[in-house]
Amino acid sequence: MKKPTLLKRIKELGYPLFEVEKSVDVNETLAEVVKSRDLRLWEGFPLLLANSLERDLFDYKVTQMHLKNLYERKHLQYLTMMSLALYEYLKLKFSYIDKLYNSNYFNKNLFHEFIECLKEKQDLKLNNRQLSSVRVINTFKNYFKQAEINFKDYIGLKDEFDLEFALAQVFSKKQKELFMKKLKGEKMTKTEREYFSRSVKKKVLALANSDLHKLAIKLIKE
Repeated sequence: MKKPTLLKRIKELGYPLFEVEKSVDVNETLAEVVKSRDLRLWEGFPLLLANSLERDLFDYKVTQMHLKNLYERKHLQYLTMMSLALYEYLKLKFSYIDKLYNSNYFNKNLFHEFIECLKEKQDLKLNNRQLSSVRVINTFKNYFKQAEINFKDYIGLKDEFDLEFALAQVFSKKQKELFMKKLKGEKMTKTEREYFSRSVKKKVLALANSDLHKLAIKLIKE
């Protein structure tokens, strides 16, 4: 796969270097990142994996099938273990993460080795390559800020409130779909963006008004 094509696909998986218009083959793209041996792309692998898992699109075996070389398959395992160690180090708990810990490719020794390297800010050794643990952490944090509503706040909202019911009281079905698209950072068409700006955003601004919120709370208590 040519480098420009790979970089465009990576944008779709949450590493905002480039813009794309359509969905990508997640497992093939992750395999291409592994094969690239590009340390900058490897630093972003935890973010790409997290976004792929959040969409329930990652399949380790399928990704591995795209890798014919034994060293490439080892790199995939190392990068996956590094990603899981990073999530643990940052105390990120995702609903889909357990299936990775229980998989047959999970390497407990590698996992704990990477956690210690992250704690001590030591280089992460991936077979015959090395990554800066500081750069891996900072890359994830920098881009995770744009998407953390997907991984943290959004999941928290779903756990604490009946979000679907509340949205249905305020938005029409179409408006709710666009609200969730915007919330998750998903791609919208030009028509959808215009409709969101014209109709949905006005309601969102009203909901975000602190004085209106206080009045609503007061009415509920009365």
